[in-house]
Amino acid sequence: MYYRQHPPIEPSLLTELTQKQQEFSKKVIMQKPDFDLKIIAGCDSSFIGENILSVFVLLSFPDLKELEIQYHYAPVTMPYVPGFLSFREAPNLLLTYEKLQIKPDLIMVDGHGISHPRRLGIASHLGIHLNIPTMGLAKEVLAGKFTMPDTTKGSVTPVIHRNEHIANAIRTKDNVKPVFASPGHLMDLETATEIAFSTTLKHKLPEPTRLADHYSKTLKKEFT
Repeated sequence: MYYRQHPPIEPSLLTELTQKQQEFSKKVIMQKPDFDLKIIAGCDSSFIGENILSVFVLLSFPDLKELEIQYHYAPVTMPYVPGFLSFREAPNLLLTYEKLQIKPDLIMVDGHGISHPRRLGIASHLGIHLNIPTMGLAKEVLAGKFTMPDTTKGSVTPVIHRNEHIANAIRTKDNVKPVFASPGHLMDLETATEIAFSTTLKHKLPEPTRLADHYSKTLKKEFT
């Protein structure tokens, strides 16, 4: 059960989740994606008490026109465990994905891909389950260190963790905080970074995650 003030974590649950994360991370494939990118999805989740609301937004590429929006609202099935948030979000995101009438060529997740202490953020988690290319686009660093990129749009610096280049800090607009692009599954860092830039319009966030975040907040009002 989910609690607003989280209870102590059962050691057996922590062990189980760690083993699953290690198993899943071994299945992650880093490669230049083999696709003709025409439809890109953005997804995001928000928590409302003991429930979770997940949203998918589909956009055409490269013109970024909205094609479809789906959401799923349901009880949370797992307690909050720091570092294992993907196990809490993924089940409802997968149920939302099943509702899509159109299937995307790529999913851009509001979160992390391999830029995670055990290389399994929510983008990698979803990619493994769905077996399609995924990438993470996050607002904060979860693992690793980086040098702040120059303040001009297009500046990029690497995020390094345990001597691995796991993400890029990218400046999508002049004089705004950077965002962090990482490959999830069936994706490479270079392509993830290029797509993040090519899907950014007048806002800081690329359109897929910006719109997913927007609709998540808008729909959340219906359940509160």
